[in-house]
Amino acid sequence: MATYHSGELAVQERAGLSDQARFSLGGIHHAVPEVAAAFLATQPMIVIGATDTDGRLWATQLTGDPGFLHTPAPDRLVIDAVPHPGDPLADAIARTAPHRPLRLGAIAIEPATRRRMRLNGRAVARTDRMEIDLDQVIANCPKYIQKRQPVLRTGAVRPEDRRITDSTSLRPDQQDMIRAADTFFVATASDTGDADASHRGGNPGFVDVLSPTTLRWPDYVGNAMFLTLGNLAVNPSAGLVFPGWDTGTALHLTGTARTVWEPDSAARFPGAQRLVEFSIDAVREITHASPLRWSEPAFSRFNPPTR
Repeated sequence: MATYHSGELAVQERAGLSDQARFSLGGIHHAVPEVAAAFLATQPMIVIGATDTDGRLWATQLTGDPGFLHTPAPDRLVIDAVPHPGDPLADAIARTAPHRPLRLGAIAIEPATRRRMRLNGRAVARTDRMEIDLDQVIANCPKYIQKRQPVLRTGAVRPEDRRITDSTSLRPDQQDMIRAADTFFVATASDTGDADASHRGGNPGFVDVLSPTTLRWPDYVGNAMFLTLGNLAVNPSAGLVFPGWDTGTALHLTGTARTVWEPDSAARFPGAQRLVEFSIDAVREITHASPLRWSEPAFSRFNPPTR
């Protein structure tokens, strides 16, 4: 049976949502249902989260033609792609072996229909693909997903076209990108290393840039599982990726995060139940990271207004 770990239980209790969380527990499975396998087979994108060779958490995006995600068995996901050289998770995934898998979280999201699915397990790379033995399969609610259609695939991105820049703080243009963002993805892990990847969305401006090294965003009403905040309660490490929907650029951040429970702080953000503050340790921006280009968003009707 699916269970929650101590961090998730503690956050559920503090939020006063333990009963709802017990009900939501039925949405955590150990295999991919047939209808979900069909959903995965149509997707051109998946976001993964894991630790790099230095133990830092990152989130990144993998893409491919529909069919690059498939489930040869209900408890196994195959991704016919690996991170490109320069991706913050490329080395960690390349070093996996059957006796040394990488604990990895993934989220497949279809912005056009606002559907998403989380898949967590243990990954091994096989040349140009990844095989993941699944431990958790979770269907999430569609709130806060902005509707987008893929409108262009630019073809294979040549390595020489990618520009990689590293820093320990955000440049002004990167801060502007975050302030304009309506979506990002966050990777976290439990105190035993089990990884998870999740989606965060809202109207542009829902992520505050407090300084070149500190972000803050509201935590809205969800399914009461608190998988992300539960992980942060026992392991503050986190990784974020902000996708450039119209450019293919990926802005990767790694650092630590904490939940801000003070009601007065949350009250300044419409719709916020609590806040999350993220401290940046490292920044990696990769241009032409993805060949996909997407339409302008239709914002979710569930998005609270921004200040």
